Amino acid sequence: MSLEIYKHRSGLPKLMEALKKGTVTLGFIGGSITDADPYKRWPEYVIGWFEKTFPNVRIYVENAAIGATGSDLAVFRAERDIINRNCDIVFVEYAVNDNDEPSEKRMRTREGLIRKLLKEQVDLVLTYTYCQEMYESLMKDELPDTVKQFEELAEHYKIGSVYMGLYALEEVKSGMMRWEEWVPDGLHPDERGSSVYAQSVSNFLQEELIDKPNLNGVPFGKNLPQPINKDNWENTYKLPFSEINLKGPWAVRRWRSQNMIDQVLATAAVGAKLSFEFKGRGLSLACDFGKTAAEFRYRLDGGEWIETRRERPDWVGDQGWFKIENLYDDLENRAHNFELEVVHGNRAECKGTNFRLIFVGVVQ
Repeated sequence: MSLEIYKHRSGLPKLMEALKKGTVTLGFIGGSITDADPYKRWPEYVIGWFEKTFPNVRIYVENAAIGATGSDLAVFRAERDIINRNCDIVFVEYAVNDNDEPSEKRMRTREGLIRKLLKEQVDLVLTYTYCQEMYESLMKDELPDTVKQFEELAEHYKIGSVYMGLYALEEVKSGMMRWEEWVPDGLHPDERGSSVYAQSVSNFLQEELIDKPNLNGVPFGKNLPQPINKDNWENTYKLPFSEINLKGPWAVRRWRSQNMIDQVLATAAVGAKLSFEFKGRGLSLACDFGKTAAEFRYRLDGGEWIETRRERPDWVGDQGWFKIENLYDDLENRAHNFELEVVHGNRAECKGTNFRLIFVGVVQ
């Protein structure tokens, strides 16, 4: 049985209503393949399709994609960067960046993100791109596991999906595009590859909005079905900096190098400490990370200290990676005490002692 590029499950009623009213907000969230920064990724061509197809509609764009991030970070960013921006439709792209995560973890984070968005009555489209690890599965006409698991969620919540990576691969196999025009590094599409990705999404939208419009939306809000994974990350919160106890030279700084970050709690002092109380079953720390970032050690409820030893790939700069550290996910859902101390790392690849905390995320 051949794989399908398009899965039309439910319509896009909120988007259709917004188009009729004359004002639409398009949302995008994902990794570097979707990131708006280069102004040449596939969302640019999709935005262009809307501009051309609906010339009398005022279009707002909220592209919240960040390179080298997955659905775990997206769960905590959803309110600020998508939900509070009143998007009418959100395109979700995490099949690639979640590919190396354990199956259980990515099912929890993805379903949590989907449920958060659907609670707010927003139309969703799941989009799957390509990485080289998918090659063998696709050549055997099989879905890669990361896509297969997304499709389980799509079917459960009746969300439409587009396998952009499969569409592009078919273009290569038919002689319509050269491989190096698509993903010269095996992951990131060039301009041609991005435009082909967008063409598959435009084809999907053409059918949904024009050729065969469907006003039956997915279940929203209180009508959501029971979750597939009861431990999904639907219920999260961020701990305010004001509730963190500090020892040593710390400062809360406005952050200017990344528009998805408002402030950071920062120090460059080895031995600086922080602590806080939280109530939940999971804990994550999001930091500005790079080659000059310090390592840290931490402990929970007075237990043994654990010291981090984070990988710093060659492509990482001195700073600028919005990186999440998922420290706990299966605790008793009760009050806990957390302590952290900044350490250097004592390795050649650890060139500094900057510790810049973006947020503390709690899963309940």
